[in-house]
Amino acid sequence: HNYLNRQEKPSNKKSSHLLNPFTFRYLVGERNKATMAESESPVEVNLIPIEATPESFGDYGQVIEASSDGDHFGPNDAQLDLSKGIPRFYIMRLKDRSFGFSTITHHANVTQCLGSIGGHVWYLGVAKPSLIEDVAERERVGDNNVESGSGGHLYAPPTVEEVRVFRFSGPKFVKLNRGTWHAGPLFSESSMDFYNLELSNTNEVDHTTHDFKKKNGVTFRFEDSSSS
Repeated sequence: HNYLNRQEKPSNKKSSHLLNPFTFRYLVGERNKATMAESESPVEVNLIPIEATPESFGDYGQVIEASSDGDHFGPNDAQLDLSKGIPRFYIMRLKDRSFGFSTITHHANVTQCLGSIGGHVWYLGVAKPSLIEDVAERERVGDNNVESGSGGHLYAPPTVEEVRVFRFSGPKFVKLNRGTWHAGPLFSESSMDFYNLELSNTNEVDHTTHDFKKKNGVTFRFEDSSSS
């Protein structure tokens, strides 16, 4: 599926022109060769939201939906890893989260769970986990592509082409695999409350961020596909 509709956003023009994948990769590559001037406009990548289901979100984690009372634990339940610290379960109030982002974050030590209180529509930008946890993976990636994250773990930076945005609606929550890159939650309302399950020190010691605007010369945008 073609989830990306890539556009370059000229600095002095109201309209933008469509870039084919080859031209897009060339422009991004050229921008990586030198530091962008502050006055230079980044390339804007328009993402088409994907409805989050257990199947569509499988590369990034799990989408957990309602089950009957009394059901036994099974593969459709959140498969959690909270073994590296004290779990923290809290309500997170977010404000003014527009439909655009240029940074993306991962947590190497925990599976994070997020869900909207009230089942409202919200969005999450993601990229596949890229943690490097063994010698074979490091050799495959190559030392030139290895970076060190908060806490000293190793990872490969996410690529522009791998970024997707998912739409969540109704009574469900998302479990992010360890290392899944994510941006958001993002939503159209002025504020929204989310329940959040992570570790007590995740925000202090396990918060690695990649800046696409600085390192790749791009930002991401998408349109609200909510009908509610």
